[in-house]
Amino acid sequence: MKSLDRRTMITGTLAAAGAFGVVSLSGGFDDAKARSGGPFKINRSPEEWKQRLGPARYRILRLEGTERAYSSPLNDEKRNGVFACAGCNLGVYSSKTKYNSGTGWPSFWAPISKDRIGTTKDFKLVYPRTEVHCARCGGHLGHIFNDGPKPTGKRHCINGLALRFIPA
Repeated sequence: MKSLDRRTMITGTLAAAGAFGVVSLSGGFDDAKARSGGPFKINRSPEEWKQRLGPARYRILRLEGTERAYSSPLNDEKRNGVFACAGCNLGVYSSKTKYNSGTGWPSFWAPISKDRIGTTKDFKLVYPRTEVHCARCGGHLGHIFNDGPKPTGKRHCINGLALRFIPA
């Protein structure tokens, strides 16, 4: 029996998961669940969110989508300031915690304050990930990984379309 290499194993697993509808690169839930309700201070209907955000930001923030790597100008933003949620303008990340992770998405080692974000478990790619969202409007920002720099060891990998930069 021929042994399987890692690439073959991963490819096979992802193909099987895709066949069963488990893998999603563009978002997890339908319009009816698009975070129009919930325990957030800002709640809007899916129609209101679509009008306010436009199609690209709506897909990221409300349908848990992911933008293409290296597509956001915010990935290269180096000025002092605050990165705010594009859905409600809550400041979530400071330029002081931003770093170049080499992944193609704006990355931060910590939020401005832990009460500015919320997290949930995400199994869209079969293995568990930590999704990060805005604590005020529930908008999907990105994911948190345990491969970041000191002092936290965390990498908040954030979609640029989920943010607005406010210079200091």
